[in-house]
Amino acid sequence: MEKKFFNKPTIYVGEVNINVTNLERSLDFYRDFLGFKVLEQTGEQAVLTADGENPLLTIVQPANVMPKQERTTGLYHFAILLPKRADLAALLQHIVEKSGGNMRLGASDHYVSEALYFDDPDGNGIEIAADRDSANWEWTGSQVSMATVALDAEGLLRDMNAPWQGMPEETVIGHIHLHVADIEKSRSFYVNGIGYDIVTEFPGALFSSHNGYHHHIGMNTWNGENAPQPSPSSVGLNWYSLVFPDEAKREETLERLRGMNVKITKIESDFFVEDPSGIKIRFVIK
Repeated sequence: MEKKFFNKPTIYVGEVNINVTNLERSLDFYRDFLGFKVLEQTGEQAVLTADGENPLLTIVQPANVMPKQERTTGLYHFAILLPKRADLAALLQHIVEKSGGNMRLGASDHYVSEALYFDDPDGNGIEIAADRDSANWEWTGSQVSMATVALDAEGLLRDMNAPWQGMPEETVIGHIHLHVADIEKSRSFYVNGIGYDIVTEFPGALFSSHNGYHHHIGMNTWNGENAPQPSPSSVGLNWYSLVFPDEAKREETLERLRGMNVKITKIESDFFVEDPSGIKIRFVIK
């Protein structure tokens, strides 16, 4: 299934693969509480989907798994993008009812979107959002206006038209936000290597996108400049995928990255690329 933003083929985040400490506990959270479907499951991992066909999130319980290591590079949060504002309203109502108000929950209006923030049982950061109509996003040249202000929760809930029934089939991964070690090296990698545009900057943070979306990749140094990589068996991000519209676009991007001496590994038909912080990206075609 080809994903498009504004009817233009786009290089977008397709799937996120994370470590957890207890697979069954995480399935209780992602499947039973949030409403993902299980596409595949083995003893150590489960592949989750919204539409029963396309994987969005894989949760893995590796051998000798360790709790999340703080002040490292890797996942800040991944963003699950719901198709409609009413879906976000239903989710908010669901969370409040099912958690009894005891779940630590953030809620923000970013002008381009509205979002809820929370962690999974292991501290992996999650954003669940609904975009505002792109016709109402404010651009100044190549920069889109984004901020973090209080969400109008009451106004959001007034848009609810049905109870939460699990992840809608049109749910996708909207973006991923990363802790990186060096913001300028990351800028060069995502702009000169991947071909993204920087659309917003804040102190210690960049937001980048392809083909006029508000952002596909966020990156920050809020865990410290030159933050170390976590252990491969630590809770957190294993890899995320970038989906390319065709083989030619993927190969063009790989050639640029080879010219930048980026580490690229081919495993069967897949290419895995490492960004300057050692974060692994799987290049796929759909």
